[in-house]
Amino acid sequence: MKTLENQTLLYDEDCPLCNLYTIGFVKSGMLDQNGRKSYCQLSAEEQNFIDLNRASNEIALVNNKTKTVMYGIDSLIKVLGNSFPWIEKIANVKPIHFTLKKLYSFISYNRKVIIPANAKEENKLQCIPDFNYKYRFMFIGFAVTITTLVLFGYSNLILILPKTTIWREIVLACGQIVFQSLFLLKFDRKTILNYAGNLMTVSLMGSLVLVPILILSKFIIVPELIVLGWFGVTVFIMFAEHFRRTKILKLPFYLCFTWILYRFIALFLILN
Repeated sequence: MKTLENQTLLYDEDCPLCNLYTIGFVKSGMLDQNGRKSYCQLSAEEQNFIDLNRASNEIALVNNKTKTVMYGIDSLIKVLGNSFPWIEKIANVKPIHFTLKKLYSFISYNRKVIIPANAKEENKLQCIPDFNYKYRFMFIGFAVTITTLVLFGYSNLILILPKTTIWREIVLACGQIVFQSLFLLKFDRKTILNYAGNLMTVSLMGSLVLVPILILSKFIIVPELIVLGWFGVTVFIMFAEHFRRTKILKLPFYLCFTWILYRFIALFLILN
């Protein structure tokens, strides 16, 4: 790999995904050993020429010689393009660059609900993206769509249940957001939408766990006992993850029990 020297990526140390790919850049040799730095460790001098608000939304690439900064998808294109010039050429084609920029924003503004982690409160600087309603609703819509499609296919493998429809699965996916939100009415709108984002990430994660059985069912007849068992394990994993996220968000733990209650109510309605 061709090393991009004297350039430093500012990453969100509370974001596991940001940690992972910046470490990858350094270990692969795309950046030198000083090629990554936590946003929270910015010096007073660096804060004078770095747009702190923009850097919390879009990863910043600092040129340590010229004291200039690139942000967001352009930073990543610069790092990758230094080792793979063809990537930079393709990524800078206007329609492709526009799409990559929107995809980057979609992930960046939702990174705290995609992979949440406990923030280190002792840090004076916190790399927290602005709350963006558009991208939050887009993420929730994306998660609802994937969850609906996967559960539609999986429900048809469970023969003891009445045959499903795509509309039933949409109602069930959206219904849990409405149901859980009823227990958060004393909180502000952003808190509710942050929770809704995490809630749908849990559902999306559960859907992805179910996909291997769906794929396998296309080639062989999967015994219903395995289908039910896999579904049960998936629900347990989802409950554990929902519990963890509720703790990180510092929300009432009764949300975990209402999360289960909703599923019992849904099952009762389906069977009747």
